[in-house]
Amino acid sequence: MKTNKCARGSLSRGVSASSKRSGARLLVVMAMIFAAMSVSAEIRRNPNGVNVNSQGPTSVFVTFGGLDDQVPVEATWCGELISAAPDIGQRCDPSTIFGRLPVRFDQSKLSSNSAVFTDIMSIPPSVARRAYQAAASGETSSFFYVRRFVSTTGGPDEFVFVTCRLAGGGARVPLALLDVQVRFAGEETVEAVDRGGLLPDSVAEIAYNGTGRLRGRWEVVLPGEEPPSSRDLLTAASLAPEERALQRRFNVINRFDVFLPPTGRTVLPGPDPKRLPTQLDGLYQVLLRVEASDDKEGDSSLAAAGAGNGVIHSGAVAGFPMPVLRYAVGSAGGLTAVRSGLELLLPEPGYTLSSAALDFEWSQSNDAALYRLEIRDPRGALLHQAVLQQGIGKYRAPDWIAVRGSGGTATWRVVVVSSDGRDAAAAPWREIVFP
Repeated sequence: MKTNKCARGSLSRGVSASSKRSGARLLVVMAMIFAAMSVSAEIRRNPNGVNVNSQGPTSVFVTFGGLDDQVPVEATWCGELISAAPDIGQRCDPSTIFGRLPVRFDQSKLSSNSAVFTDIMSIPPSVARRAYQAAASGETSSFFYVRRFVSTTGGPDEFVFVTCRLAGGGARVPLALLDVQVRFAGEETVEAVDRGGLLPDSVAEIAYNGTGRLRGRWEVVLPGEEPPSSRDLLTAASLAPEERALQRRFNVINRFDVFLPPTGRTVLPGPDPKRLPTQLDGLYQVLLRVEASDDKEGDSSLAAAGAGNGVIHSGAVAGFPMPVLRYAVGSAGGLTAVRSGLELLLPEPGYTLSSAALDFEWSQSNDAALYRLEIRDPRGALLHQAVLQQGIGKYRAPDWIAVRGSGGTATWRVVVVSSDGRDAAAAPWREIVFP
């Protein structure tokens, strides 16, 4: 009986040990499977580290690849990272956050297949200053840019970071435009000229990081042509490769190709005044179109980001649209409004109302204390007006506007009202078609 007990005990111990070994192997296999799944699902980026200006802003083109039903949300800069568990990756330590990407600088774009995401990391001066102060107080001389991606299918969030190394604004920093100002001689951004007349010279004053070639062209938008959108005015290096060829082109006046030394500032001559058209009355726009150039410090490898093959050249990246010069020929209506900075944005000329919602938008004027929006019916009678405060450039009209204006063409404009109650400027009337 004792022997049997011992045999049973020995058999029991053998079965137990065998089960433990099998369980351990199963755990190892499962861990390998989960690790492989995690690696395959990991979002990759390139560049994963970049030199940035410690004394000012910096813009860098970054490619993210391997998105799987994920969409980007906020972007944050910080001094230290911590585990994002139970989410994926490493997120910012809340106690070391330097700032978040301002909405006005967010030029990011998901590709058409939603697996690739291109981002313009535009570091504002305030973040660079805080990172420099942290380094001066004994912290590391690098900080982090962290993008959070959210799953649309209920999966965990994923945090992906790019290391930013503090440096000067010279040759080892990506070539990026930081500030661009265009003007005619005499500091004017708007000029008036008689038909057949000659416009004054113009220049573009450019502040930049890095060094390399600045390539591009000057174009002019003729009266009656549809004006460019804000993305049309971005430099080509600020767009995803698939979007660069889709930018609208206008009449080319001059081309330029100049070398930018690592000095941080340059003055680019404007287009030849003799080639600017002045034969037709109306309002013209002169556009600074900047093309992408080769820049080793700012190149983005698609293979390294898991987004395909090849390299994206992003020399002359910028986090903002290029400014526009304007000139009026002859008795172009609305010149006073243009000089004040007022410009009608939406709806576009000849817009046909397709729903009950009718939204108006216009640019801000430095001369305005108030704005008065006027809408007149097809007979010219005042249909509706609204007064809005400075800083507000949008207005949604009441739903009954579509009913009262039905079957005709109405007109609208915005009037700038100065602090003393006078009408300081008014935009030209623009048409809306009510079906």
